[in-house]
Amino acid sequence: MKGTFRISAWLFLGALLVALTVPAQLGAGPVTEIKIGAVYPLTGALASSAKLSKDGIDFAVDIINNRYDLALPLAKTEGLPNLGGAKIRVIFGDTQGSPETGRAETERLITGEKVAAVVGAYQSAVTATASMAAERLGVPFLNPDSTSPTLIQRGFKWFFRATPDDDIMSKNFFDFLKDLEKKKGIKVRTVALVCENTLWGTDVCKFERKYAKDYGYEVVAEMLYPARSTDLTSEVQRLKAARPDVVFMASYISDAILYTQTMKKLDFNTQAILAMDAGHVDPAFLKTVGKDGNYIFSREVFSADLGQRKPIVRIVNEMFKKRYGYDLEGTSARSFTAMFVLADAINRAGSTEPSAIRRALLETYLTSDKIIMPWGGVRFDPANGQNVLGRGIIVQIQDLKYWTVWPWHLASRDVIWPMPTWRERK
Repeated sequence: MKGTFRISAWLFLGALLVALTVPAQLGAGPVTEIKIGAVYPLTGALASSAKLSKDGIDFAVDIINNRYDLALPLAKTEGLPNLGGAKIRVIFGDTQGSPETGRAETERLITGEKVAAVVGAYQSAVTATASMAAERLGVPFLNPDSTSPTLIQRGFKWFFRATPDDDIMSKNFFDFLKDLEKKKGIKVRTVALVCENTLWGTDVCKFERKYAKDYGYEVVAEMLYPARSTDLTSEVQRLKAARPDVVFMASYISDAILYTQTMKKLDFNTQAILAMDAGHVDPAFLKTVGKDGNYIFSREVFSADLGQRKPIVRIVNEMFKKRYGYDLEGTSARSFTAMFVLADAINRAGSTEPSAIRRALLETYLTSDKIIMPWGGVRFDPANGQNVLGRGIIVQIQDLKYWTVWPWHLASRDVIWPMPTWRERK
């Protein structure tokens, strides 16, 4: 009898612990609302980038919750049909750009707001800690936009990433340079690597260094500079002394702006700047530097001009621009896509129970015609949660707009190479 009592007591305690940790919306009865958490740097230096993510998420949720004649998952129904038309509500948490705050906000959303899943968190360093909290609490964490390869090397079971990472993107840069040599006879011999010094930038420099060696390019300068620097004079002077043919850059928005301004001030010229998106594709970049941003190349996962070849991109971008006043770009397009991926999984699961959502994410296969991205689709590797169908493009700023220039079959404009010197520009 005592043994039976002890077993019953343990079962009661186990049930109590589950009740305290899993979202309350998992209880019996019809589900009318599905709460999703989203953690982003809504305030601080990266607030403008976070707004892009938020706009993409809000736009996707509106399409999912209402009825639109679009060739996107769940667009033609109201809410999630397998859950009785339940609507999605996103609850945002502000990471303030801090890994510790990102972790705490994720915990708050899961244990306090009882969300069924979490998306975020833009910065790789913040995504690392935020997804640790979700892993510990057993809730799916879908990352639309953080590109550090280390994020999928941790053996996590609850982490999923839709975007291709910096390993893939770094290799794309050097494939692009080799294609330029084959098609246009442009030869690059020396490169400089300029990266901000958090997890993201450190990883970018590591992979660019590796591929520079593999592809036979000489690295004449490598700089890991303090993120959110207020003076980059010495860094640009080092670039002038090194005289690289090409400069690779990984900078968030404030640094991207300051580097451009300092390069012009010190008359630093190079054949090309190849940026790892982030600050160089943030709408605030061109709003601030204006025509001084022309001719910069950036890796991307999306560009609005892809609508010339993919009608759904043109249609969705026109709707988005009418509502928010700017074109979809990589950050907003990735967060927009991630919400459809997550909503599709929840709908197929027919449940808001985290383990059911996780299983559905593992079974996800969205073909390229079901998303606006120039990817082969979305399918997660069960070993690490990485979307194995993601790929990148390269854009160039021409006439104050971003145009796809590589790969050639997706290009809407030809490359301009080399960049005009500052004195040659009008």
